[in-house]
Parts: sequence; C-alpha cells; structure tokens
Amino acid sequence: MSSSLHIPRGVPRVQYVADGAQRVFTYPFPIFAAADLQVFLGAALQSTGYAVAGAGSTAGGSVTFAAAPEAGLAVLLRRRLPIERTSDFLDSGPLPASALNGEFDRLTASLQQVAGDQDLMLRYADTDLPASPLLPGRDARQGKLLCFDSAGNPTVRPPVDEEALSTYVPPGAGAVSRPVRDKLSDAVSVKDFGAVGDGMVDDTVAIQAALTSAKAVTVPPGTYRITNTLTLAHGRTLSGAGQSSVIEGASNAFDLIHIPDGYATLSGLRLEKGKAGVRLFGRDGACVQNTLADLTLWDPQVGLVLDGYNDPNLPCYWNSVSRVLVARPSLHGVWLTRTGAGDTPNANRFQNVRVYSLSAPITGCGFFVEEGRYNNAFVDCEANLSTMAEACFRVGPVTDKTLILNFYGESLGGVPNIQLDAGSVETAILNLFSASAGPAILDRSGGRYTALNAGYPEKNRLQHSRVTQLTVEALRYDTDYIEPERGGLVELDLTSSVCLVSAYGGPVEARLPHAGAANGHSVTIKKTDASANILTITESGGPGPDGRSLALGNRYDFVTLVSNGANWWIVAGNRHRENVGFHEGTPLFEPDLNQSLYLVSAWSGAVEVRLPAPGAPHAVGRTVTVKKSDTGGHRVTVTAQGVGGPDSEAIALTGQGHAVTAMSNGAGWHILGRNP
Repeated sequence: MSSSLHIPRGVPRVQYVADGAQRVFTYPFPIFAAADLQVFLGAALQSTGYAVAGAGSTAGGSVTFAAAPEAGLAVLLRRRLPIERTSDFLDSGPLPASALNGEFDRLTASLQQVAGDQDLMLRYADTDLPASPLLPGRDARQGKLLCFDSAGNPTVRPPVDEEALSTYVPPGAGAVSRPVRDKLSDAVSVKDFGAVGDGMVDDTVAIQAALTSAKAVTVPPGTYRITNTLTLAHGRTLSGAGQSSVIEGASNAFDLIHIPDGYATLSGLRLEKGKAGVRLFGRDGACVQNTLADLTLWDPQVGLVLDGYNDPNLPCYWNSVSRVLVARPSLHGVWLTRTGAGDTPNANRFQNVRVYSLSAPITGCGFFVEEGRYNNAFVDCEANLSTMAEACFRVGPVTDKTLILNFYGESLGGVPNIQLDAGSVETAILNLFSASAGPAILDRSGGRYTALNAGYPEKNRLQHSRVTQLTVEALRYDTDYIEPERGGLVELDLTSSVCLVSAYGGPVEARLPHAGAANGHSVTIKKTDASANILTITESGGPGPDGRSLALGNRYDFVTLVSNGANWWIVAGNRHRENVGFHEGTPLFEPDLNQSLYLVSAWSGAVEVRLPAPGAPHAVGRTVTVKKSDTGGHRVTVTAQGVGGPDSEAIALTGQGHAVTAMSNGAGWHILGRNP
C-alpha cells in the first residue's frame, strides 16, 4: 500500500445515467484494491464485462466497460470493504508509521461506508424527542402493519384495505368523495376478466364473464377474437371506444351478439363477421327498449336481425337503432322477420342506418321488413348495393303501416329502390331519393301504399284521405279506356275515376262493385262509340244506380255515380235512356219525377196523371212533360196535389201527341209548353 494514500472527506459512492455511447466512468474516491469497488447496472451487481483502473490512488480512478451500457440505465460505483481487522501489532515490537496509516485508512474508509449506508436509512431527526426504537415482538407484529402510537413509538395495527380507503372527488360544485374502488367499479373492462384483445387469443369466455358479472362493461381499443355468441342480458351495457374497439368473429357460422331481453345498450363498437352481427329476440324476456348506437358491422351474413321468435308474450318491440353502418353483408343488411310463432317485430325505430355493399356480392336486400305488422319506422336511412341485390328496401308480405322517410337507394344496376310485396298494407313513403336504375317503387301490393315526393313517374299517391278545404291549381283524373272486342261483361274495379267505354263490338254491361265495398267512391262512365249497341250499367249484388240498371244508348252519353256505402246514386249525366217513362193500365198514375218525360196510354180507359204538391222536396225546381201516346178516345188528365193542376187547373189531353210541360217553383206548377 502506498504511504501517500489517504482517505479524503466524502461518500464513497457515485451514480451516472448511461447514454448508450459512454464506456468509461470515473469514481472520485480511493480504493485499496480493484475488488473493493462494486459496479451496478440498474439493480444488478456486475462481476464481469468491465475493468477497474486507479486502485491505490487517493484521487480515485475509472471503470471501463467492454460495451457501453444501454441508454437510460443507472450506473452505480461504490466502495465496499469487509468490516474486519487483518493486522496485529506485537508487544514491544516495531510500530512503523506506514502500518498505522494503513490501519487508520481502513478504519476511516469503513466508517465512511457505514455513514453512507446510514444516509439511505429511515431514522429519527437529530432534533426529535426521544422515542423507542424497539419494534413490537414477533408474535405481536405478525400479519400486522407497522405504525406509530400517539407518543410516536413504534406499534402495530390490523391490516386495512388501503384501496378502499382511497377516495375520489370529481371536480365541480356539489361533488362528494367516493372510495376509489366504487369509482372504478362504475364500468368494468373486459380486460379485468382476462381479455387480451390481440386478435389471436380467444376472448369469448373473458368477455362473457364480464357481461355476466357487471351491469356496464367497456371494451378498450384492441381486436377481441370470439368463437361463440356473446349474450347481452337485461339492462346490461356493452360499449367501446369506436372503430378501435373490435369484436371479431372467428367465422360466419354463429351470431356475434344476442340481445334476448330488454333495456340493454350496445354502442361504440366495430363488429366483424358473424351469421348475424346482432340478433334481437324475446327468448329470456320481452325484447323491448334496447338501444343500438354508433356501431359498424363488417362482412356479416346479416347485419342486424330483429326476430319475433316463438312467444307472442315476449315480443320484439320499441327498440332503437341509430348511427349504424352495415358494410359488405352477404344476405341482408337489416332484417325484420319471425322464426317461430311469436308476434312480428313492431314499432321499432331506425335512424341514420346505412347498408353499403362496397361492390361485394349481396343476394338479399339492404333493408328487408319481411314481417312487421305495425309502425316500424326508417328515417334518414340508405342502401347502396351491388347489382345482384333483390332490392334496396323491400317490404314483405306480412307488414302493415311501415314508414319510410327520406330514404336513399342506390345501385349501378336495375335494382328496385323500394319493392312492395303482395300482402303489404299501408306502407308510407315520404321523400324518396332513387339513385338506382331500377323502379323507384316496384309495387306488387296492389297499390296499397301512400307516397309523397316519391316514385316515378307519379311522385305522390294518396289513399283514404279526408280534405275539409282544398285549393287545386291543376286537377287530373286517372282515365281508363275500355273496348271489349265482342262486347259482353266488364267488371269495373274503380282503379280509375273516369271510364271511357266503347260498345262498338257489341252491347256492353259495365258492372259496378257492390256499393258497400265502395263507400265514398265516385266514377264517371261515358259511351264513346256511335254504334246502336247499348252500354248498360249494373251493380254486383245490388239494384244499380238510383235503384235500377242504367243504359247509355247514344254516343257521348255519360253518367257520374257515387256510393254512400248503401247504394249507388246518380249525381250527374246527360241523355239517359231511362229519362223517358211509360205508363199504361191503372186509372191513377202518380209519377216519381225521376224521368223528365212520361208517355201515358189511355187506351184501356181514362187516366189521371197526378203530379206531387209543388212544394214537395222532390218536386221543387223539376220540369216534367206528360204526353198522350195512344190513338183512343179516352182522356189523359194532368192534375196536381193541392193546386188543381198546372197553372191551377186540370189539363185534359184528348188526342194522340197532345202534351203539356210544367215546372214547379215550390208554390205551384207552371205550364212552360202545351200541345195543342
């Protein structure tokens, strides 16, 4: 040992943070030998991979690593001596100064080492009041927490749940503190139950365990692979962080998510594959008031299925679907159906739902309401499909009162924008944008729909409407031209309000439906040909217009009829064949004034033609002509109840062709013409 070595003041340890390039690190304190220096990288004591220089030098030395330590790694160099005495001085023996200096150097170095260790220890402050340094005995402290009593002396207490004691206070007036554990349990993450979300590990069991254990479950960003259907039960919520939270089915052989009960919420997720992305049905309870929002469903067979299922007491009603994209479905985007004996899905609401095939094959429809009896509404929805689809929107045969508002249909091919199947009833279509080359509305329902600003070429179609005040700028009638090749029977279905009928090929019977099936319906029938063939108007199962069959014999003769549900009534017309009446036989004839001309024969004896009182409701304003038609000598006398007759006298017609024409003004019958 050099006699010049001495131990300066200081702590025998130094620490650095490596930069990934530096290999040489200095230590500014003396060591007696290289083995006296401990080298740490992080918390690991090193024994190789470095060289120590400067042992025996008062100024210290350096450590050189074979490879530069990794950037950010702590490098600790400290002197470490064994606390021992290795020399012995003999009685009356020589006592050289170098030996004493060496011993004092080691003692000083050892004391510096102990002082350095104490600097890293918990200890009482120099100014603290005296306190016991003794710990409670082993039996007393076993399984306990170390703490201090009221005098500041060490003691023990039972362990506590520090997490439960921690509190959280949200910002804002009126906020109260809550245990952190309660705060964290507000929403459970699927990762709390072991879900990985790396797209490879099967997370089915972990996600279902979370849904079973908690009311509200979150799906952090990641791709969660499942191999079986997840069930979102009554009142449960499953939500994610949007497009970054992905639940991916291993195949399309099973549904991804079932909602078999009510009041559940599914939101903020991207669902990939699946036989159905989401299926709602009443298996465990009534499938009502469920909410689906902010979802995207990619590559399913069917995106959303609402199923009436088996039990009519557990219906699929009142569910809300909004801001949903179904991309690349292979069968249907949204499907309302019934797989058992339950009720049809009714009164469900769809808003901002888009089905987009992205040119991928699709064999069904964007939206298919196959079964849905009442009030399913689709607002601001869209279907953009490839050319092999059935329809952008299809209303099936077991539907009633389906509402389609602001729908957008698009396809590069001839796909129908909206298709109405036979059996659908009272579909309402408002503001249809038809961007597909197919029919705007392909109607197979028999016209049982209402359209406003929809369809082509007819943008508007109204049914069963009551208007109390109407201003019309342009009124158009739907007109039907009928010309049987050989005449015969024509059944009028009243789909047109004007029927132009030609009897050129032979006499025609135009048969109206029974008045009871046509309440409020009005129709005008006009004979268009100049032939002598008669156009006769009759009623199916009823007497006909004004209680009789009606014949139009001349070209341009017409009649306008209206049904009040009990009978067909004539409200307008011209030159009707039945406007001439003929009487013969009884001595008293009281005309009903349904005809304007009465031919009366007195061949068998005198006849009195007694007109009704001029104030009778069916007489006021009427004009009637009575003419004697026979060549015999008996008179035809025209009288009137209460006033004697026309111009207050009985008028006698004595010769063939003698006639009188009279009109009632409500007070009397007045003669307008007389022959002779």
